[in-house]
Amino acid sequence: MALKSFNPTTPSQRQLVIVDRSQLYKGKPVKALTEGLSKSGGRNNLGRITARFIGGGHKRTYRLVDFKRRKFDVEGTVERLEYDPNRTAFIALVNYADGEQAYILAPQRLAAGDKVIASDKAVDVKPGNTMPLQYIPVGSIVHNVEMKPGKGGQIARSAGTYVQLVGRDAGMAILRLNSGEQRLVHGSCLATIGAVSNPDHGNINDGKAGRTRWRGKTPHNRGVVMNPVDHPHGGGEGRTSGGRHPVSPWGKPTKGKRTRSNKSTDKFIMRSRHLKKK
Repeated sequence: MALKSFNPTTPSQRQLVIVDRSQLYKGKPVKALTEGLSKSGGRNNLGRITARFIGGGHKRTYRLVDFKRRKFDVEGTVERLEYDPNRTAFIALVNYADGEQAYILAPQRLAAGDKVIASDKAVDVKPGNTMPLQYIPVGSIVHNVEMKPGKGGQIARSAGTYVQLVGRDAGMAILRLNSGEQRLVHGSCLATIGAVSNPDHGNINDGKAGRTRWRGKTPHNRGVVMNPVDHPHGGGEGRTSGGRHPVSPWGKPTKGKRTRSNKSTDKFIMRSRHLKKK
């Protein structure tokens, strides 16, 4: 899908760049595959803000997307591609041979009428097909990769993302992620062939503040414009640079400070994503 820009009939139209979604289905989603979705406004059960800068936004219906792809050896036909307001990628409605329907993440180059299948054995290497990593040829581009067998895809699910299978070792698959990290994942974990749809998502320009508000984001106030009582970077006469290394409002280092604490999975990381930053 291409990008759309507009004649500058208003100041915000001059900057606006959006993805052309004219090829997507224009109707409502399948009701049996949807759920209600309520907003929290960043508040917890006590009404206190736990996530800042969240509020408002257009009402959404949640689409039940099948990330597990455990319907093995039943061929499905792609009926249409749809927009999903809850994610950056597009989704595809699949009609299976036994009459069941499901939404899946739409990979690039998947179109209405295409056949897709998921299996616990080797199947054709074409976009939308799902199989264990142990059967996927080395060098293949995949997405929606499981980290634990049966848990459902967790890696490479947002628009335009993908992972490359670069090798195998003792029943494990070696994956190279977009961040530069190389990681071991068990060979029985499922992955889907292809890269995720909507690769132009990273090139859009909202053009105006209101479009960001429609997404449920409120203005993000910087610490340096606050008072000392509100933020460690606050205060000072005139404009200041903060006077210290970047910290959160609660004094914890931020902007590049490593926060990873899960030591039990360190053994699965062959190459850190931080190595290229040196």
